[in-house]
Formats: sequence, C-alpha cells, structure tokens
Amino acid sequence: MTGGSNLGGGTDFVAGSLDAGALAAFVGRLFRAVGLSEKAAALVAETLVDADLSGQPSHGVMLVDMYLDRLRHGSVSLREEGEIVVDRDGVVVLDAQNGLGQLIGDQAMALAVERARLHGSGVVAVRHGFHFGVARRYAVAAADAGCIGIAMCNTRPLMPAPGGAERVVGNNPIAIAVPTSGEMPIVLDMATSEAAMGKIRIAAKSGQAIPPSWAVKADGSPTTDAEEAITGMLLPSAGPKGFGLAFMIDLMSGLLSGGAHGDKVKPLYGDPAIPYDCSSLFIAIDVPHFRSLDGFEQEAEAAARRVREGRKAPGVEELHTPGAPEWTRRRNSKGRVRLDPAVLAMLGRMAGELGIDASGLQTTSANDEESKRGQA
Repeated sequence: MTGGSNLGGGTDFVAGSLDAGALAAFVGRLFRAVGLSEKAAALVAETLVDADLSGQPSHGVMLVDMYLDRLRHGSVSLREEGEIVVDRDGVVVLDAQNGLGQLIGDQAMALAVERARLHGSGVVAVRHGFHFGVARRYAVAAADAGCIGIAMCNTRPLMPAPGGAERVVGNNPIAIAVPTSGEMPIVLDMATSEAAMGKIRIAAKSGQAIPPSWAVKADGSPTTDAEEAITGMLLPSAGPKGFGLAFMIDLMSGLLSGGAHGDKVKPLYGDPAIPYDCSSLFIAIDVPHFRSLDGFEQEAEAAARRVREGRKAPGVEELHTPGAPEWTRRRNSKGRVRLDPAVLAMLGRMAGELGIDASGLQTTSANDEESKRGQA
C-alpha cells in the first residue's frame, strides 16, 4: 500500500520516500510549464533533487515554489546562458541577466576549466545572478576535470559584525574540491553562518525549534524560534572567523564582477518581481600545469585515507573528510528521496496552479519499504 496520491488533487500527504527520478521528472514539468526549455528544466530539477539525496534539503525541492514564483513574476529570466562582457585570457566576466543560477553556474565553471587548461587557472566572475543551489556542484565539476575547483557567491546581508546589532554581510557560501584517485571526493561546502537560512525555513514550515547557536532576534537577543530567526539575524560560524570569511567572499564576488555586494543584494524571499541580483566567483586551477595529475590524485587520496582511518576518540564510530557525509547519504539513498510533508503539500499546490498531472508521483511509507525488503 502506498501513501499519498495525486499531488495536484488537494489530497492529504503522507510522509514517505519518493523515487528520485520520478520526482525530478515532476519538478521538471513544473519548470517547463512556466517556459523553461526541456533541457534547462531537467537540469534545474536534477540539481534540486540531488541536494535532497545528499542530505541538503535547504537547497532541494523546497525551493521550487520560490523559483516558480520568481519566474512567473519576471525577476528570474528564461535566459539559459550568461553574456560574456569581459574576456581576457584566464579571466571572464559574465552578466547572468537574472538567469537561473544552476544554468549560469554550469556555464561559468565550464569556462573556468576551459581557461585553466590554457593558462593554468581560470577565473569567472558573475554579476546579476540568481541563487545557484549547492556550491559543491561546481567545485566537484572542476575536480572531475582534473582541476582544483572553487565556487563562492554572496547573499543579502543576514549576519551582524561581531558585537554589531544590524545585518551587514550574507552567510556567503564557499566550496572547494580537490581531485583524487578514489571514489569519494574531497570537497568542502559550507555556508559562513552556523546554519543556512534554508534550514531555518524548513524548521519554520514544520513548526520546529532551532538550536540557540543558529540565530538571534532582530535586537540581537537569543532565540530558538525559527520565525523570530527569519526576521532576526543569523550568527556566523566560529564568530569573527566566519564573519571575516563571509565579508571577503562578498567583496571578491561583488567587486570583481562589477555586480552587487552588501545590501545591494536583495532578499531571496522578498518581492518576487525584484531581481535577487547576487554575484558569484568560479575558479579552476589546472593541476597538470603544476605537476602530474596522477601523482596529485594519489597523494590526495592517501591524505584522505589518513583522516578517515585515523585513531578515533572514545565513542566515535567514524571519521570523515570534507564532503564524505553528503556523498555517503547520496550513495545510501538508493535513489529515493524523503520530503517533509509541508514540501509535499507545496508541490501539490504548484501542480494545481500550473495544471500539471502528478498522479504518478506517490510516496512509499517506511512500513511499505520494510515489507518490500522482507519479500525480496
């Protein structure tokens, strides 16, 4: 017996897991309904579902309604490539013209890798951009091509300076990936706040409390209320260190691209008719310009093994290199995604608004999955 039914029919939703391929196809149909090409819609849908598979729901399909709302209001364009406005050897500046961040991000890192092969490094700055999802996607793409990959972007101000009582910098993410000879990548992917705003929005949608280290109220006092956190301020990871890194990402992304930085970046969940207007930076460093790629990858893998196979403190079962938990979650997901009931309800609402048939998209309860395993 399966839980859930026609997502477009106003039915109740039962928490369970969904086939990732079916979910991506459904989300792709939603994007097609507002004018994206089949190829672009499929790519954006796949990136969102992949974030859920990797245990990063704050960057997953919970974003679909906000993306669709902005596409329908015109603050996100249907443009699928950015315009090259500066092109000098290893340096490129792209004007994204408010295109979806995943599409422009893929283009930007591909250009960075192309220039790195020619010049040793490639740097692509992007202005007038939109939310690009999980930063690790672009860093790993460079690593897969034999480069060290770095991706970063700025957001609207969400965090105070140490001791401050106003938002002055975003929780700007950065990802760095290193190519290895092993199956598991080494990839740092982090926001510079203690927690991503997306995680707080998930808590708000489900009525859950948040840890006191995540955010403060608008006046700077502590809170565990997700709604108060949304109207308040995020706290930087590691205090002044996280704030300093966030500030530098903001300056590098905004100033090099000639785009927005600081409070010129607009709220992601603000007026859907006003462009988000973020800036980002993509860097590829071509390893073969420095040394043998094979030797580099083997040494990187050996270093990773030293970490993962190192001596454990009492009570610790497993040690991780950066990116290992996400890789493991995706591998263990067996191609199935578990969504919060509030997110399922949102998908149903979007399907109804856009006239999309979602009768084939059903969730399977944990009991059903256990029964199937027992019959196997």
